[in-house]
Amino acid sequence: MADAPTGVSRALREAPPDRVVEAADRAIRSILGASGTAVFVADYRISGLWRLLDPRQPAAGVEAVQGVVQRCFSSQQPVRDTGEDGRCRLYLPLSVWGERLGVLMVELPEAPPETVVRRAADIAGEVALALRAADRETDRYRRARRQERLSMAAELQWELLPGRSVSHGPFQLAGQLEPAYTVGGDHFDWSLDDGQVTVTVLNGDGIGLAAALLTAVTVNAMRNARRSGGGLVEQAELASDTVFYQHRGHRHVATVLLELDCATGRVRAVDAGSPHLMRLRGGTVSRVALDQQLPLGMFAESRYDLQEFDLDPGDRLFVVSDGVWAADPSGRETYGERAMARSMRATRLQPPTEAVGTVMRELQAFHADADLRDDAVVVCLDWRGAAGREGG
Repeated sequence: MADAPTGVSRALREAPPDRVVEAADRAIRSILGASGTAVFVADYRISGLWRLLDPRQPAAGVEAVQGVVQRCFSSQQPVRDTGEDGRCRLYLPLSVWGERLGVLMVELPEAPPETVVRRAADIAGEVALALRAADRETDRYRRARRQERLSMAAELQWELLPGRSVSHGPFQLAGQLEPAYTVGGDHFDWSLDDGQVTVTVLNGDGIGLAAALLTAVTVNAMRNARRSGGGLVEQAELASDTVFYQHRGHRHVATVLLELDCATGRVRAVDAGSPHLMRLRGGTVSRVALDQQLPLGMFAESRYDLQEFDLDPGDRLFVVSDGVWAADPSGRETYGERAMARSMRATRLQPPTEAVGTVMRELQAFHADADLRDDAVVVCLDWRGAAGREGG
């Protein structure tokens, strides 16, 4: 049984991308003696988990599941549910490098020993990795995640994302876009390379598809510089020049670029005209003061200066777009004045993957559940310390 994950890996590699779930089901039944399996995937808002059906089955009447499935997804820990007949349903998180995809359910004839639970968790990791890879080759899993049609702008924005969360050792990072199905120009990007995490958050100028196209050009210009070995300043300057020569100063992108040294907690930053950077240290939320420079694309050959600040182990950074900070429904004070700090303090015991959802839900409540007037991005970054844990 020690090579169980290898057997599953082989089955997943040999399956067509759109049949990964069925291949996993057959392998798990054979290896673990399971009587059945099911896969549940999170939707774009991470507001529900939906059963991934065989594409030949009708999807009508499918509803989001809660209970033990949601508990497994939120806790990222295996959850056992034993019925009166003695059969056990084992729920396992489907996650890759900290990105939460969904939940795998494995039905067993009896409550499993801990060795079987660990083996099943390893198999869930193999399935998650296969699902993430297969997502590039088939639309099946994306269709399951969307509960309504995306606008063209939102389709473009979601395709640009690096993921929705990532973690490794000293850091955890997560982001969320809203309104998920119609988001226009706001965006985030990140990359982990040789112990450094680069994070960018953008406020795209304009609305709809025009804003999404502007953001796409900006993100890819920064990626081009980064992948060519350029630092934050070069990334900002190349993106600024690219946008300017496309639009001659009539369009611009407010951007913040951050680079965290995971070993030291030192953060390098370029603030190109917003978004807003907040730090949660203990129970206190404070603004990280950076000198704002010109948004990208306003003038030809704009030059940018690098700034630096330090994080303490256990610090949490939030980066929010103007759609979060400046939200002012019904003429009230803006969300960033006081309500946002309260919502950020409420996330102290939550991982970043949950924290971004909390801030977004509080923003929706601040709007009295009306549609957001502007795009909104929340990115949350935790630094645990060089030892990979708070205080390390």
